Amino acid sequence: AAGQYDNVASVGVDTWGVDYVLVDEHDVPLGPAFNYRDSRTHGMYERAFSLVPRSEIFAATGIQFMEINTLYQLLSQSLSGSPALQHADAMLMMGDYFHWLLTGRRSIEVTNASTTQLLDPNTGNWSMKLIERLGLPSRIFAPPIEPGTNLGLLDRQVASATGLNDVPVIVPATHDTASAVLAVPAENFAPARPDWCYISSGTWSLMGCEIPQPIINETVASFNFTNERGVRGSTRLLKNIGGLWIFQQIRAALQRRDISVTWDAMVRQAAAAEPLQLLLDPDDPSFVAPDDMIDAISAYAQRTGQTAPTDHATLYRAALEGLALRYRSCLRSLEQIVGGSISTIHVVGGGSLNGLLCQMTADACNRTVVAGPVEATATGNVLMQMIGSGALAGVDEARALVRASFAPTVYQPRNTEPWTAAAAKFDELTRDAKTTS
Repeated sequence: AAGQYDNVASVGVDTWGVDYVLVDEHDVPLGPAFNYRDSRTHGMYERAFSLVPRSEIFAATGIQFMEINTLYQLLSQSLSGSPALQHADAMLMMGDYFHWLLTGRRSIEVTNASTTQLLDPNTGNWSMKLIERLGLPSRIFAPPIEPGTNLGLLDRQVASATGLNDVPVIVPATHDTASAVLAVPAENFAPARPDWCYISSGTWSLMGCEIPQPIINETVASFNFTNERGVRGSTRLLKNIGGLWIFQQIRAALQRRDISVTWDAMVRQAAAAEPLQLLLDPDDPSFVAPDDMIDAISAYAQRTGQTAPTDHATLYRAALEGLALRYRSCLRSLEQIVGGSISTIHVVGGGSLNGLLCQMTADACNRTVVAGPVEATATGNVLMQMIGSGALAGVDEARALVRASFAPTVYQPRNTEPWTAAAAKFDELTRDAKTTS
């Protein structure tokens, strides 16, 4: 960046959620970070609920239950007697870790802190009562900071190595989805009755609404939605959906079979395949981290009484159709929670480039889909730095800049009837899965 641009105004890092690095009192990292797909969290639900009932965890945090959450990662370390946790003086989420490397200053930013399932969504501070009941060391949880905070200039060694002298680090919304939501080209910020929702579409799909305060009640808990922190005190009421992970891992499985295929070819073949022949639930646990995704899909088809696909095009199409059907059910739940109709779905991120999936989403949900910007997370990161530096007045001005900078692609519903019958079968499949799990 220093070599490419005459002037770099600021630097800020966003990452995925839930993962972290522990450091000791001398700022020495205590081992590498674990990936959230690591098996160490298996069985941690039962251990956590034996200490604090599930309903009380949700009431304290408003966060959906996923075994990948930081709570279960830390609990696994605690129960195993991890020396790293015993000697830790601070927990840094991934974005905070990079900011520490850049500045030498510890911080923990609130949007990513909210993914831990240990933050009070009403106050934006840690739920210390929950932390203590789980037996986790309270000393590692520093008070969270807000996006837009100026951490000061780059460390002198970093500045010398990069040529970025006198450049401040301004903290964005360090959770990538929070940054992506800031870049949604909507015209109203955190409305009490939202008429739009977003899908941040990538390896994961995060589908939800931006609202002014968290909603924590039995309906939200039963749908397993989450109240993550957004920018400027807003709440991202959303649900994690398996996303394009299955689509990506089908390609990886083919590559291990010495079969090469491009993303564009996969989409073209999916578009030409017979519709709705195999219904896949992208959130089925068997798809989280299988040894081979194609084998996992065949096993899922057999287990759910469907015909296993014999051609690759059906695999590709099923991965995308399953997402569109999951979006449909998620939309129904969102509308029930917020108490109103949602007319527009904004799709941002890499998945917005997949025109077939966007049209499927419009058809399955019977809603207008507005796709773009593609690099929503990077855009939202920069926008928050601009807000923090005073270059932009706030979210409304930031989103006006997005609308002026990126031309969206709009998809209108075209063929909705086949999706209605498929949705009924899909709901039955997912209902049966919950009953047997």
